[in-house]
Amino acid sequence: MSAVVISGSGIFTPPFAVSNDALVSAFNARVDRINSANAAAIERGEQQPLPYSSSEFIDKASGIKSRFLMDAEGVLDPERLCPRLPARSDDEPSLMVEMALVAARDALVAARVEGAEIDLVIVAASNLERAYPAIAVELQQALGAGGYAFDMNVACASATFALSTAADAISCGAATRALLVNPEICSAHANFADRDSHFIFGDGCAALVVEREDLCRIAHPFVVGGRQLVTSFSNNIRNNAGFLGRCRPPVAPHAELFRQNGRKVFKEVLPLVVELIEGLMAREGLSSGQLARLWLHQANSNMNQFIARKVLGREPDEGNAPTILDRYGNTSSAGSVIAFHLHHQDLVPGSIAILCAFGAGYSAGAVVLRRR
Repeated sequence: MSAVVISGSGIFTPPFAVSNDALVSAFNARVDRINSANAAAIERGEQQPLPYSSSEFIDKASGIKSRFLMDAEGVLDPERLCPRLPARSDDEPSLMVEMALVAARDALVAARVEGAEIDLVIVAASNLERAYPAIAVELQQALGAGGYAFDMNVACASATFALSTAADAISCGAATRALLVNPEICSAHANFADRDSHFIFGDGCAALVVEREDLCRIAHPFVVGGRQLVTSFSNNIRNNAGFLGRCRPPVAPHAELFRQNGRKVFKEVLPLVVELIEGLMAREGLSSGQLARLWLHQANSNMNQFIARKVLGREPDEGNAPTILDRYGNTSSAGSVIAFHLHHQDLVPGSIAILCAFGAGYSAGAVVLRRR
């Protein structure tokens, strides 16, 4: 039976780079407006003033310095704090497919594959712009791909779940070549009015071509090895926006957007991910000294440093666990694949690495990759 390999990757980077300073300026302008409107109550001690944010706070809390957004004007408007993304007609390409096509075409070129040679398309993302028809089926049509296509959502872990699903489909003969795409417009579900999370997210898209090795046209693909997935229910990362919202009494504009209990997430997710990776390594007979690289979910630099330190048994450097979140922010399911795309070319044949993503659910997935 032929092995399954990753033969190409691609990314889409949105047009607007927004610094911490710019976000903080918009956030603090809103704080000033609200505190001014409630000055009398604040002076009487009946209400606490809203606190400011700062670039220093953001950098220390997350390691994020900037992010790319599909729209910056709306996000940086203190009266709005939300991207302006106009509706498109049913006859126009959806925004996610427009993003996905850029990343997908780059990945196809890298793999030396035509769209028509793809027979499985998976769009895996934390948020999808509509319920149906599937974004993946629209993308399939735009690329001229055959076979079948579907959307999936396992929050920030979606990329690894999609990779595992595609590898299984190829191994059993249900597909020969798969295209996996992670289009994320995180700015649309981010709460830019929340001091604890207004800086976390950025937008972006990543893509992978996964295929049978005997069909592969490049010299040094990455063989998809052992993989392990886990889920464990938690309310500590939550987004309640959904179609049932119209059936309920109106709520505050930001009430159903992303929210998390950051301290509990740190406490509970970190050991879950470390145990997942170490369990996979034990099953595959791998030692920490054999790992050339970890491509981790790009949510928080402190989390990634902790995970890498535990798994590698030493202080990690940028070569061991590359970081892209300082420039991209948290791009949810796209983050670990963007890290892979930007930091895999230097690995020599025989190198062993792990792609790992984790997030809400809780959900986590890890995949061993070997450079052929």
